[in-house]
Amino acid sequence: MVGAFLVGALATGAIAQEAIEPASAHEGAGEELVSPAAPAVFNVLGLPITNSMICTWIVAVLILIIVRATTPKNIKEIPSGMQNVLEALVEMWDGLIGDILDKRVTRWVFPFATTFFIFIVMSNLVDLVPGVGSIGYGTPANSSLPLATNVTKPLFRPPTTDANLTVAMAGIFLIMSLYWAIRYNGPWGLVKHIFGVKMESNKWVYPLFFLLFLFIGAMELLSVAFARPVALAMRLYGNVFAGESILDMIFHSKSLWMTFVLSAGMYFYETFVCLVQAFVFAMLVVAFVGTLCTHTEEHGH
Repeated sequence: MVGAFLVGALATGAIAQEAIEPASAHEGAGEELVSPAAPAVFNVLGLPITNSMICTWIVAVLILIIVRATTPKNIKEIPSGMQNVLEALVEMWDGLIGDILDKRVTRWVFPFATTFFIFIVMSNLVDLVPGVGSIGYGTPANSSLPLATNVTKPLFRPPTTDANLTVAMAGIFLIMSLYWAIRYNGPWGLVKHIFGVKMESNKWVYPLFFLLFLFIGAMELLSVAFARPVALAMRLYGNVFAGESILDMIFHSKSLWMTFVLSAGMYFYETFVCLVQAFVFAMLVVAFVGTLCTHTEEHGH
């Protein structure tokens, strides 16, 4: 699941990146701002490889290493040590999702939402690793700043600060949520779930309720196909990119002590935001799937 998810996200990000050029330097201050577009570090067969893609690969490898290192080869019937911790976390997360979704749907969504959560947490925390955003090549016009981030092309960039990746994740969620909705309700059942009249009515007012719920269903369909994926992608991207931008402005301060004081507080706050945004993304995925995979009584007239 992790591999397929990352490959799809990287492919979408690489294709979208071809038409994007890095933003120019700030004209007034002569300092390089954080570019919304991740700059290409090198090209492979004409395909630009951006610094956010490099970090995505690193995060994927770290996840695989951590999973292999923390998962014992022989699972014990009576857990102990790291196995006990991992099983407790899995049971807690499974119980939380199980309170929202049907048991059958929980089996489908649990590995998907868990993969999202782990990957997003790791990707967000990359923003706080020293050297990310500051190790690179090229020197901007203003090279007299006390701390780093003084390069025109950083070699590393947090994956979730690239909108290409968050949009790709939202697209994968859209495809999987529709697949699960059809699998759970059936094609015609899903249509009735979205557009069906969901209240008791007599035959005289039923046509009015039918038109009303037809309109509500159209709004629901717009939400499922557009509003929800956009909310997932932009919420995550906006929060993490804002944090990176604020840290960049702090490190560009000409006062060393002010940079140290502000960055210390910001690092603590950003750690909290990184964890919360990963949790919110995963729970929104669960909640959105839950609205499509629930049985509602369709009432006749």
